[in-house]
Amino acid sequence: MWTRFIARIVALCVGRPWLVIALAMALTAGTGIYAKQHFAIHTNIYDLISPDLPWEKRRQQFVRDFPQHDFLVVLDAPTPELVEQAAAKLVVALQVHPERFRAVSRPGAGRFFEQNGLLFGSTEEVRRFTQGLSRADALIGTLAGDPSFRGSLDALSLVMAGVQRGEVKLDEVARPMTMAAETVEAVLADRPASFSWQVLASGGPPQASDLRRFIQVDPVLDFSSLEPGRAATNAVAQLASELKLGTENQTRVRQTGLIPIVDDEFATIRDHFGRNAVISLVAVAAILWLALRSVRVMLPVVIGIIAGLAVALAVGLALVGALNLISVTFFALFVGLGIDFGIQFSVRYRAERHDHADLREALLSAARKAAVPLSLAAVAIAVGFSSFLPTFYRGLSELGEIAGAGMIIAFIASITLLPALLKVLKPPPETRSIGFTALASVDRALLRHRVPIVITTIVVVTLASPLLLFLRFDFDPNHLRNPAVESVATYLELRSDPQTGANAVDVVEQNLARADVTARRLSAVPQVGSVKTLSSFIPGDQDEKLKLIRDAAGTIEESLSPKELEGPPSDKDVINDLKATAAGLRLRPAGARSAGRNAAFRATVAIGRGR
Repeated sequence: MWTRFIARIVALCVGRPWLVIALAMALTAGTGIYAKQHFAIHTNIYDLISPDLPWEKRRQQFVRDFPQHDFLVVLDAPTPELVEQAAAKLVVALQVHPERFRAVSRPGAGRFFEQNGLLFGSTEEVRRFTQGLSRADALIGTLAGDPSFRGSLDALSLVMAGVQRGEVKLDEVARPMTMAAETVEAVLADRPASFSWQVLASGGPPQASDLRRFIQVDPVLDFSSLEPGRAATNAVAQLASELKLGTENQTRVRQTGLIPIVDDEFATIRDHFGRNAVISLVAVAAILWLALRSVRVMLPVVIGIIAGLAVALAVGLALVGALNLISVTFFALFVGLGIDFGIQFSVRYRAERHDHADLREALLSAARKAAVPLSLAAVAIAVGFSSFLPTFYRGLSELGEIAGAGMIIAFIASITLLPALLKVLKPPPETRSIGFTALASVDRALLRHRVPIVITTIVVVTLASPLLLFLRFDFDPNHLRNPAVESVATYLELRSDPQTGANAVDVVEQNLARADVTARRLSAVPQVGSVKTLSSFIPGDQDEKLKLIRDAAGTIEESLSPKELEGPPSDKDVINDLKATAAGLRLRPAGARSAGRNAAFRATVAIGRGR
C-alpha cells in the first residue's frame, strides 16, 4: 500500500511537472524570505544547557551572588615594577571604554593589598625583607635623592666603599653587582634591559607570581555574532599596542578565559570556512558524477537539495526561534544526508531507464522499487535525530528537532520535485547497465564465499570484543581544543600553577564558620592542593610582623624623604660617574676567587664598556 501511495505521488508530479516546479519554487522563495528575516544564531554557550537542571540552577544562583568574569587578561614582564606599571596603565585604559567593558578589576590589587600585602608573607619572609631595607638605608637615601642613572652609579659606588671599609663583605653584595652587570650588558647589547629593586630587596630570585598580573574583564557580548567577545578582545589588544606595553614595559599581554577561548574556536572555523566549503563541494560533485554520470540528472538533485534546505531552515527557525552553536551544524547534516535521498532515487531511475525506453515509465518503476527503502532510510535518520529530544542538553535537543524535520522534508523533495525536474530536463536513455563492471568479479566472489566471510567476521568481532574493557574515555573538553591557540595555551599554562585557581571548585556555605569547617575537612583530601576561605585573607602573626615593619619604616623614613633632589644629570656627569664607579670596582680587595670577586669583575668590565 505504501509503495502504491509513493508511486501515485510520483505519477502526479511527472504528469504535471511544471505545476510542481512552480509550486516548489514559490515555496522555496517564501521560506527563503522567512528564513532571511528570522535567521539568528544565539552564541551564548550557557544557553546550551536546560535551565531546569538542579546543578544549572545552582550555577546560576552562584553567578548571581558572585559575578564571574570569563575573560582574563594576563600580563608578564621581567620585573615586578614593569608588570605592575603595565597592569595599572591597561586597567585605566580599559575603564574609559564602558561601551566595551562593563567592569574591570585587578585581583590582588588595590588599597587593601597596597597597605597590607606585606603581612601575607611568612614571619621569616617579612623579617628578611625589613632587615634588608634597614641595612640598605644609606643606599635608599642615595637613590631617593637622585632617582637617575647617576644615582644608581653613586649607590653602587657607595656599596663598594662599604666593602673597602670592611662594613660589608664582598660576597654579600655579589647579587646586586651581578644584577647591575646584567642590566648594563643588556643595554650595551641593545637588548631589553631591566633592574628590579623589589627583587633586590627580597633577597632571592622572583617567583612566577611576582612577574605576573591579572586583569578581570566583564565584556559587553554580542550573542548574535559568531564570536560574541571578539570586539572586546580586539579592544584589549589595540589598547595594549597603543600603550606600547610590549616595548616600553617589556610586558607580554595575553587573553584567556572561556570567552576568548570560544571566540578563538569559532574564529578557526571562520578562517577555514572557505577552504572547507570548496573541499566539500568538490567532494559532493565527485560523488554525484560517479553515481549519476549526467549533468541532466545531477542538476535536479542539486536543485532539490537547495529547495529542501530553504524549507527545512524556515521550519527549524519556526520551531526553535534561533539556531545555537550545536544546531547550526544542521546545514552540513542536511546537505550530507539529504542529498543521499536524491542520489538513491536517481540511481534507481538510471537503472530503470536502461530497461525502459520511456522516461515516464522509468520514473514510475523507480518510484515503485525505491519507495520502501527510501522511506525506511528517511524514517530511520529522522528517528535517530529525534532521539536527541529528551536530553537536557538544549544544543543537541534543538539539533534533533530541526534535523529530524529536515530529513522528512528532504525525502518529500526527492519524490516530488526531483521526478518533476527529471521529466522536464529529459535525460538521455542509459545505454549501459548501471554499476562498476570492473568490480563484478569481486561481487561474485563475495557472494560465492559468503558463509566463510560471515563466520570470519563473527570470530574477529568476538575475539576483539574483550578489548572494549580497556576502552578509555577522555572527559576533558580542553583536549578538543587547539593547544597552539594563544588563549588555550595561556589557560593550560595557568592551569599548571595551583596558585592561579584555574582548576578550583567553588563550595558555598551559609556562613564563615561553616566554611572554615568545610575547608579543614577538604584539606585532608589527598586530591585537594589548597583551600581558601575569607579567613585566608586575615594574616597570621600580625603583631610581630607589624613591629618589624614599624622598625624598618622608622629606620628608612628620613632616607625616603630627602630635603632636596639632584637635578637631571648631563651626559658629562654620567660619563664621569661611569669612570668613577668602574675605578671603584677595580679597588676590590685581593684574595681567592669568589662569587663577590667574580661579580665585581663582571660589573667592572660592563661599566667600563659603557663609558
